[in-house]
Amino acid sequence: MTVSLRGGFEQRDRCLVFHFTGQLDAYSEKQFLAYVGDVLQTNKSAVVVDLSKIDFIDSSGLGAMVQLAKQCNDGKRSFLVVGNARVIQTVKLVRLEEFLHLVPDLESAMNQLAA
Repeated sequence: MTVSLRGGFEQRDRCLVFHFTGQLDAYSEKQFLAYVGDVLQTNKSAVVVDLSKIDFIDSSGLGAMVQLAKQCNDGKRSFLVVGNARVIQTVKLVRLEEFLHLVPDLESAMNQLAA
């Protein structure tokens, strides 16, 4: 990861939960996609991307999220994004909340996958 973006993942109830903090922007999106892509190659679980601790997301970050959503859709893999107020506002501004399966918190994401 970069100085501006830190993250990790955990396996949880038959899904991968990625946690990130910092900024998902033009400086970090390539590393973000490479990191998540490497993990997804070895695991076919559903994906939850937790952006609730992200300080800033720009159009490059949104583009990376769209790429990831497409990759998961193509692989017939469930995909959800957890956002904080700032992330949710940015995603809604470009009308991607349905495509990215935006949910307000991790508990909602886990419940939605369990249903």
